[in-house]
Amino acid sequence: MAEPGSFRFWMLLLALPMLAQAAEKGDQQLYRYVNDKGVTVLDRQGVPSQYIGKGYEVLNESGRVIQVVPPAPSPEEMQRRLSEKARASSDAQLLRLYSSVDDVDRAKARKQAELDGLISVARGNLQSLRTQQANLQSQAADKERAGQAVPDQLVAQIDNVKADQVRLLGDIKRYGDLRKQADASFAADRARLSELLGLPQ
Repeated sequence: MAEPGSFRFWMLLLALPMLAQAAEKGDQQLYRYVNDKGVTVLDRQGVPSQYIGKGYEVLNESGRVIQVVPPAPSPEEMQRRLSEKARASSDAQLLRLYSSVDDVDRAKARKQAELDGLISVARGNLQSLRTQQANLQSQAADKERAGQAVPDQLVAQIDNVKADQVRLLGDIKRYGDLRKQADASFAADRARLSELLGLPQ
């Protein structure tokens, strides 16, 4: 089956009225279309599939036009309509979320504070791990100076602490990236809301 939004889907939609009326009224109607040679054709059998997308007219027995099926939109026109629909949906959602640009600024401040808090906690944990690593390495050094083997458990602890630091550094970078993305998103929302509300940029 054709996907919604595809050219084939539009052609099928355009064909439905013709098929329904043909089933209901038999061969009493005439179908007028233009073929690939530019010749206007009248046909009781219907419109060939290759011409449906160009649009056609349905006439009664008296030759009166009773239905006009417009040409199917081009792929470019369909894309433009889809883009306009998506933009309208996005604008409607924006207006539901915010009633003023101050609302956008407050939402931005909350998001920034949330991410800054996560970054602060991660940095604090990172500092604690660094201190823990220094203590563990000091213990390992004491063992080596005493001519003793470093216990496997101690080595494993040091490796685990190092791995946790790598994870936290990744978290800090991720939170920083999210903060930049949020700043850009709120800036775009603020600009678009100002435009929708007719405010100066």
